[in-house]
Amino acid sequence: MDDYFFENHDGEIYFDKGALPMSEFQNFLERKGVFERPKSKTGATIVSGMRLVLQLNAKHPETFTTNYISYTHAEYIDMVRKLSLPYRAIEGTSIVGPFFWAALDQDDGNPHLQIIFRKSDVRKKGLTRGWELMLSHNFRSAITTGFAKGTDSSQLDKIIEQHLRACAAHVAHPLILPTILLGHDLDSTMDDKQRRARHWLRRLEHAITDRNEIDVTERYSNFDLDEMNRELVECHSQVLWKRPQAYVDTLDEIEKAMVKFRNARERLLRDGLLSAHHADPATEVALDKVHRSMSSRYDFFRQKLKGIRHYAHTTVSRLDIQRGALYNIIAQKESKLNLEMAQHQRLLALASKRDNQSMKALSIVGAVFLPATYLASLFSMTFFNFQTGSNGGSDGQAATVAPTLWIYFAITIPLTLVVLAALFWWDRSREKKFADEEREVATTLPDLERRVVTSLREKRTGLNSMDTKRWDSI
Repeated sequence: MDDYFFENHDGEIYFDKGALPMSEFQNFLERKGVFERPKSKTGATIVSGMRLVLQLNAKHPETFTTNYISYTHAEYIDMVRKLSLPYRAIEGTSIVGPFFWAALDQDDGNPHLQIIFRKSDVRKKGLTRGWELMLSHNFRSAITTGFAKGTDSSQLDKIIEQHLRACAAHVAHPLILPTILLGHDLDSTMDDKQRRARHWLRRLEHAITDRNEIDVTERYSNFDLDEMNRELVECHSQVLWKRPQAYVDTLDEIEKAMVKFRNARERLLRDGLLSAHHADPATEVALDKVHRSMSSRYDFFRQKLKGIRHYAHTTVSRLDIQRGALYNIIAQKESKLNLEMAQHQRLLALASKRDNQSMKALSIVGAVFLPATYLASLFSMTFFNFQTGSNGGSDGQAATVAPTLWIYFAITIPLTLVVLAALFWWDRSREKKFADEEREVATTLPDLERRVVTSLREKRTGLNSMDTKRWDSI
């Protein structure tokens, strides 16, 4: 833990960066030792001041998570009580996003304006990001005490050493540090993010819809659907970085705190509870100038956020159009792929049909020889006698053929012709059936493609109408 102790009196800043050990923590709270109030010159009084405990560059990964505090319980309790910090700060450890709260405590005789300003984010590379600010402004002494903690990304050291040092003469206003923090968080980085996102969008528009608004060297070298989809998602997330409406709501709460500060101070002046030098008209004039300057700055922030909001709205709308176009391209490619698959399946069916034709030829050959083979087996019983003659018998008679041999041919030939005719008739009927199926496929595929394209167009039209109703604010 890197600790800082900071004091400001009479426009001078005493700032020790990591020079004091934690053993001096109690001395700082009780203003003892090196932190004892400096002796004022004769006739000089402390008009305003600021005393802060700073924890910069916090490294613990849980530093902005629920119920986590950077000090021991006893040290934290002492700091809250002795610096009159808001007790509700411990309840705010679970708050995410920009959060601002301000209220007057219950001490009417010596009131304090208590402020909690916090912004925490999700972990990135194992570390949490953000900052936390607790302040308590004493109206009677015009001294603001507080505790500030931030990670390296918050740049609290830069805010304190440079910006707060430059505004040291205005620390009588309790909202000076929250205003500096807010201005630092709403710096030009937001505009640069939106500008880069818009240029990124133009590159995507050229790649998806061939909208020529970028330099030739900045175009995508190849068109990959998966890459385009990832780029659209990343670009969308960059546009939604630091949602403007959240900061507008924060500005509303800060302006309410300004009103509370002004009303409480006027009441104390009216009741005569402020000392003479704090009620001095010159002090009032100077404080009023700071107040009006901060109000004008809030107006500037509001207009800036309004412009970013409209700019981001246009970017998101154009991103939705490109996403819809990309989905149409993907759907069309899927449709063409399905049609190509159907075409390949048809080719496979035709190949199978050719194989069946080859089998048919073999069947025809079998049909030619099968009747003869059957009849030969049948007639081999009694129609022929090959066992007579010099080689086969003892009586010297030659082989004999029955005079009824003609019956074999008379039956075999007609039977073969009948079988062939039946096969020919069956094959012709199958060919006619196949031709009808092919004509049906040929007429179905274009009709299927038309139905798919029509369905995609109707779906896209419905999505566009839903998107226009869905957008509210970012």
